[in-house]
Amino acid sequence: MYFVVKVTSGQERIAANMLQNKIGKEEDSKQIYSIIVVAGMKGYIIVEAEDESIIRGFITRERNIKGILAKPLSEEDVEKLLSVKKSEQTVSKGDFVEFSTGPFKGYKAKVLKVDETKAEMTVELMDVVVPIPITTKINTAKIIQKMKENVQ
Repeated sequence: MYFVVKVTSGQERIAANMLQNKIGKEEDSKQIYSIIVVAGMKGYIIVEAEDESIIRGFITRERNIKGILAKPLSEEDVEKLLSVKKSEQTVSKGDFVEFSTGPFKGYKAKVLKVDETKAEMTVELMDVVVPIPITTKINTAKIIQKMKENVQ
């Protein structure tokens, strides 16, 4: 079964490494099967074990560990957390984008240049008095209109 263990936010890897080092040194630790740190899941790690009482005994008196959530996770829940959602959009010069995050949220812009290696794009905001080129990360905007290709 998988259990969610609450840890100090930002200390997920440290707590997981500490527990990993503890495995094998204690008798109960043989029933701990895995320790998972999920990217983007701040303040929590997932521990797979036989039952909740084993984990409770295993994590007591450990630094950076706050406790355990009462409801265990199903295997499907863990698979969803671990599945990589790769919906990378391909932005090209001439595309029109709309910012979904950051200080320009809601603004529309035209893409002037794309740097794939840095995952950055240079855009020119529309509907502004003075158009200024801005370089930003590609994932801060979504494409609203692809560049029209010249059809002859």
